[in-house]
Amino acid sequence: MLAALSGLAFTTVDSVKDASNSSIKWLAKKVTGQHEGTINFQKMDIQFDDAGTLTSANFTVDMTSINVTDLEGKSKGDLEGHLNSADFFNTAEHPVSGFKATSIKSLGKGMYQVTGDLTIKDITNPISFSASAQKVDGKVVATAKVTVDRSKYDVRYGSGSFFEGLGDKMIYDEFDLEINVTK
Repeated sequence: MLAALSGLAFTTVDSVKDASNSSIKWLAKKVTGQHEGTINFQKMDIQFDDAGTLTSANFTVDMTSINVTDLEGKSKGDLEGHLNSADFFNTAEHPVSGFKATSIKSLGKGMYQVTGDLTIKDITNPISFSASAQKVDGKVVATAKVTVDRSKYDVRYGSGSFFEGLGDKMIYDEFDLEINVTK
């Protein structure tokens, strides 16, 4: 990948699996409330050049790790099962999702505008978001808040974009991801 560019040395963070150091939190809203939870990285590759500028950001996510954190007991298990089902992310057929940066523009002071391809359920769409990423005392610290439109990835259940008359059963198409990496 970028390592093929001559004259540049990279520091790589890969195989980020430690939930205490890296996390993805999700928040999905519906007419009558919201649910939140976490999902785990499967693999991550963040690269910086010698000047400490972010040059590459790619990751895969273990979709089977969907965890609901605002419910307990049967309700928690039911929602996790539903999110894993064909109604939502169909994790039996699509166990991973991923992101690959195609452009990273430095905005200064460790801030970046990141553009890339997000793949969910084997459907890829471009996405752009702001991120902070820097090396601090030899550690990579990165954060991003990303809004995803699930309708672009054929996640239709309860979506007003696909079904009429849902009333208070409608689930909003956009959900938020809060990504935090420390490695």
